Amino acid sequence: MQRMGQRRDRDQESEFKEKLVAINRVTKVVKGGRNFRFAALVVVGDEKGRVGAGIGKAAEISEAIRKGVDKAKKSLINVPIVGTSIPHDTIGRFGTGKVVLLPAPEGTGVIAGGAARAVLELAGVRDIRTKSYGTSNRINMVKATLEGLKLLRTVEQVAKLRGKTVEEILG
Repeated sequence: MQRMGQRRDRDQESEFKEKLVAINRVTKVVKGGRNFRFAALVVVGDEKGRVGAGIGKAAEISEAIRKGVDKAKKSLINVPIVGTSIPHDTIGRFGTGKVVLLPAPEGTGVIAGGAARAVLELAGVRDIRTKSYGTSNRINMVKATLEGLKLLRTVEQVAKLRGKTVEEILG
């Protein structure tokens, strides 16, 4: 019974790609000396429009990464992709971090900083321009990028919400 569960986990891992964005070593000073722990920021995605991020904390790096992957898989979001880019401009904010996401023509590539780049590549976006403002904290940049991606809507989704046809919206 347990072996089948392990096999299923491995199959699911092959569906998603993982990217380790940051590892922070956290030190707690106690009576006997220092305790070291690790916090790992991991982004997972299937490169077909689903992406998520998670932070895992543990005494060992490998365990922290595993926990981060598990949390990221639980927080997956769907990203609408039109062609190879995003449907429209958007701004994602988290804390003091701000990420401006701009659609780009085919062949542009992913023009983004390290933390935002990891999220966008694993989401399956091939052409995009971004600019980050406010902070260089990788955790906040990843979360701001995800917030920006959550705000994206396709023309079809907007038309359905408004109860109109796509032609009426596009004018």
